[in-house]
Amino acid sequence: MEPFTKIKSIATPLDKVNVDTDQIVPKQFLKLIQKTGFGQYLFYDWRYENGAPRKDFVLNDTAYENSRILLARDNFGCGSSREHAVWALDDYGFKAIISTSFADIFYNNCFKNGILPIRVSDETLQKLFSTKSEIEIDLEDQSIIVDGVTISFTIEPHWKKILLEGLDDIAVTLLHEDAIVRYEKSHKI
Repeated sequence: MEPFTKIKSIATPLDKVNVDTDQIVPKQFLKLIQKTGFGQYLFYDWRYENGAPRKDFVLNDTAYENSRILLARDNFGCGSSREHAVWALDDYGFKAIISTSFADIFYNNCFKNGILPIRVSDETLQKLFSTKSEIEIDLEDQSIIVDGVTISFTIEPHWKKILLEGLDDIAVTLLHEDAIVRYEKSHKI
């Protein structure tokens, strides 16, 4: 995983509530055996109609090409616990998602895959939805900067460390390698 420190990007406004993991990446695309390649299927049923891009869907708007920040409404990532949803968002290029609330499993899967999910108030989210300016996210300072205004956000210290250092579950385990080796030596059969 790549370390996350700062990003600056226009934000893609997905103005929908209760977006579930089946909408993020539909079931028919879960056949891949690796974590990559899912970005092309992100919001597939909303992005395409009969295989052609829908002009009225935000991800097909050229104004949001190369966007690395997704704005989402309440209860983002609800539904099944499929990690593929986070893989699709990451593979598409999103590195942060700002919403008022996330489903718990989805929220944790974001951190484990290098995406920063940020919870903000309704008022703050509405301000972010209304701007056309770039948004800067600084994980170290736990701040969102837009239109000259700094907005603070909270994050659990464990998850902050994971993202700042780019640690996946295996790397976290290896941080305790000395203790693991000591334990194994003391419990030989």
